[in-house]
Amino acid sequence: MSGPEHLEIEGAVAVVTGGASGIGKGIAGALLDAGAAVVLADIEAPALAAAADELAARGPVSGVRADVSDPESVDGLAAEVFAVHGRCNLLFNNAGVTSGGGGRPWEQEHNDWRWCFGVNVFGVANGVSAFVPRMIASGLPGQVINTSSGDGGFAPVPRASVYASSKAAVSCFTEALHHELVNERTALRASVFYPSGGLMPTGLFTAGRNRPPELARTRGGTGRASMTFEEMKDRLTASGRKVAVADLDELGAFVVDCVRRRRYIIARDLDSTVDLLHRRADAIGRFEAPPHHEMGL
Repeated sequence: MSGPEHLEIEGAVAVVTGGASGIGKGIAGALLDAGAAVVLADIEAPALAAAADELAARGPVSGVRADVSDPESVDGLAAEVFAVHGRCNLLFNNAGVTSGGGGRPWEQEHNDWRWCFGVNVFGVANGVSAFVPRMIASGLPGQVINTSSGDGGFAPVPRASVYASSKAAVSCFTEALHHELVNERTALRASVFYPSGGLMPTGLFTAGRNRPPELARTRGGTGRASMTFEEMKDRLTASGRKVAVADLDELGAFVVDCVRRRRYIIARDLDSTVDLLHRRADAIGRFEAPPHHEMGL
């Protein structure tokens, strides 16, 4: 079995984790505009309800509270989606957090790793484990889109080592997922999404608002745990960088168009990334430490 070269978005059922705000909400809006039915999943119940209400004028949308780091919660999400809609054609494993620590790699705490990997890596794994077997069994064409980041997905970031490591894991896992979906002759394919096109005006920078108390840092923050988007923008501007802010609605439309064409890599502005990857390969060939990603968090 093999999937079609293009996916029909109109009439599809899509699930978007982290869908109550930011990039996820932008993707959800674009899916609705393209004629899909959308299930938003998010850990923040008030934001989830508000997003569903706001997007309702654009098409059929509902919200299900889910904690992507909890496999039982994600399995419950999948069960509800299939009970209500009978299928899932598009799965966007998009929910993500920072580590909440930042700073030097040796300043990271055990709970930084547990929280960041619990959402960013286990969240993707839980989504795949809960949805993909059901999606394969349906026999319908579909796509699994995992959100990574150039910060880690392409190269490490010294001052965001835990976050970058989690996104490297997402990229590697998605490659394996895609190859196995092809090898097993399923109608599914995978994509890895690298948000690009400017600084993202999302709640990622203040993701600590949802950090479980049992995973709190024990030695306090490192000066970056509560940085807002505006604070990040101001810091980058003060450092002399020209900061372009991404339009998340337009980014969502770009993502949906790439999914329609079943692109594996969903990203923009890859020229500098390709150059970086060549320099990394050359450094590795010389047995040297490869260059790191410039932007970081």
